[in-house]
Amino acid sequence: MTARISFIALTLALLPLAALAAPKYKALIVDGQNNHKDWPQATPQLKSYLESTGLFSVDVATTPPEGGDLGGFKPDFSKYNVVVSNYNGDAWPAETQAAFEKFVGGGGGFVSVHAADNAFPEWAAYNRMIALGGWGGRTEAAGPYARFQDGKIVLDRSPGRGGHHGKRHEFTLDIRNTQHPIANGLPKTWMHAADELYDSLRGPAENMTVLATAYSDPAAGGTGHHEPMLMAISHGKGRVFHTTLGHDDVSRKCVGFIVTFQRGAEWAASGKVTQKVPADFPSADRSTLRQ
Repeated sequence: MTARISFIALTLALLPLAALAAPKYKALIVDGQNNHKDWPQATPQLKSYLESTGLFSVDVATTPPEGGDLGGFKPDFSKYNVVVSNYNGDAWPAETQAAFEKFVGGGGGFVSVHAADNAFPEWAAYNRMIALGGWGGRTEAAGPYARFQDGKIVLDRSPGRGGHHGKRHEFTLDIRNTQHPIANGLPKTWMHAADELYDSLRGPAENMTVLATAYSDPAAGGTGHHEPMLMAISHGKGRVFHTTLGHDDVSRKCVGFIVTFQRGAEWAASGKVTQKVPADFPSADRSTLRQ
């Protein structure tokens, strides 16, 4: 018995303090439809990443499949500090859209992950929340492109479709705002695991701080521009973290994706980031994965 008690005490002593404390924030992940067929694998990953910080308790709200009756999909967003979207599919009921607008505009946090920025092209408030989106028939009517040029974000209002990516490949992210809580302390340049590098996103681009960009290399089918990858957006009293990363299992195991997602969710929930940058964060010339 004594040995067992000692083992338990030692185990608890080795745990991070965050893991011993009650979670500070409640998070809701929304899923159920996505043109990325591995969304059922993505949600447990996202859930585990949030829970592993010790900061979040996490629920999941899943819609009916594509073409199903979404009339009963009415999550109580007001119960949560932050909502994470792993969703790209049929429009939510008007009542649910209104509730979500009230939640974010009233001070709630929102995290848009990868193809969630493809969703809801006709929902004006949602497009203001994510600042930039792609696909779904988006054109210049949705708003300008945003590219990083000459040390600043330049809005390009030329006509063209919104949303494109070249072939999957490893690419470098460059931090463009080192003072923002999400990016503060991260390496200024780091290598991301093989992923889709979204380009040509367009939208309202209002109240948007671009935290990181990546060069969309024409050799990989890209635009030749430095494209926004990580963004922080204010919407009313709410905070939105938009990550374009995370296409598949490999990219979501990249420590760069994991850490920026965790920090982005904490900032969206609270306006601050208390998490330290881990020792296994990618370097400028090497990506790192967690299994």
